[in-house]
This record gives sequence, C-alpha cells and structure tokens, in this order.
Amino acid sequence: MRAHYLQHVPFEGLGSIGPWLETAGYQITTTKLYESTSLPNPDQLDLLIIMGGPMSVNDEDRFPWLRAEKQFIRHTIESGKAVLGICLGAQLIASALGESVYPNRRKEIGWFPVEGIPQRQESTFQFPPSVEVFHWHGDTFDLPDRAVLLARSEACENQAFQFGQAVIGLQFHLETTPESAQAIVTSCREELLPSKFVQPEAAILDQAPDKYQKINTLMSKVLVFLRDKATSPPT
Repeated sequence: MRAHYLQHVPFEGLGSIGPWLETAGYQITTTKLYESTSLPNPDQLDLLIIMGGPMSVNDEDRFPWLRAEKQFIRHTIESGKAVLGICLGAQLIASALGESVYPNRRKEIGWFPVEGIPQRQESTFQFPPSVEVFHWHGDTFDLPDRAVLLARSEACENQAFQFGQAVIGLQFHLETTPESAQAIVTSCREELLPSKFVQPEAAILDQAPDKYQKINTLMSKVLVFLRDKATSPPT
C-alpha cells in the first residue's frame, strides 16, 4: 500500500500519522509543494493525505501550484481513493469539490472542544460527543454537496465532514505532537492575538502528554476507518 502526503510548509508535517503509516505497512511518499510541484498518478495511490498550511486555498496568484493541487485532489477523489485533509487540507478538499472557502467569523487557535454529531450509518465516521482538540485556523468553507457533517464547535460550524465512503476533512489537528505544536507556534506566533478562541502560547504548549495521546489515538481511528472503507468492496 502507498500513502502520499502533500506538505505546504516545513513546519506542518505528518506528526503522529507518520508512525501509524509505518506500523500499518504503507510505503510513504510526499510532495513538498514549497520545494516541488511534481504530483504522482492517483491510480498508484491507496491513501492521499493533505496537510495544513498558513496560506489560503484562494491564494493562487501567490502560489500557482494551488490550481494543480486542487485538480489533483479532485482526480484522486474521483478515482475512489481514500483521502484525508487536515485544516488547509480540508479546505482544499471543499474547494476541489466546488465549494467556497472564506474567513471564519473568528480565528480558532489552541485547545478547544469539538462536538461529534451522531451518525446513524456505519459507513460514516463517528466522533465522540465531545473531545478537546488542537486548532489553528482562520478560514472555513461551505459543506460540499452530499457531504456529511461530522463535528462542529462553538467557534466554527464545519469542523469535520465525510464525502462518500473514504474522504474525510478535518479543520482541526489530531496529528499534533508536542514537537509539532512547538513548531507551529514558533513559525506562526504572530497570530496569537488575544481573543475568545485564541489561547496564549503558554496555554497552547503547557499540556500533559495524555492530551496528545488522546487526539493521536483518535487520529489512528480515523486512519483505520479510511483504510478499511477504501479497501472494502464497492456498494
């Protein structure tokens, strides 16, 4: 099995996803779009992971590769492959499916709860009723047509969605480790302007190890779900 990930900036890598992929036996390849715009053939992938980044999906003038990236994401989805988008990655999936991405009414940075929306179908991922997760986003998106909303928060309605059997977009970061949290704070601390849903640096970083373990475990459940749905017989 081959997992390919799209990375937009050096400080937003796979986090806890990397060890999970290795343990699950995936061959891991990457396109680091800040270095290269070479994209693989979607037919040769089993899983596409789209990481976060500080840019907007609408910044095509500044980052012309965004056009090709969105076309590639759409092609991969249409090929029936498993796709996971995180933060910017979720917004790119929404954009690739024809929806608008725009500034949310509030930025959400730090550790805040999301509310899982009850799902009746086993084919849809179920988040816990409430779980505190790591956020770093200012944009939001319209929910793609035929997508199912999986989670919301007080600051942002569209926190997670599923499209089809094996495409999931997350506005929040379940892959975050102490090292990756420090990396994004170091690179983006100018965004930490006091507001209701923006925590100070100390509050973001001063977290117990089990806080990271809990979200990383939930990230593993999302990945297992995508793996199993992508490899199950078509319905």
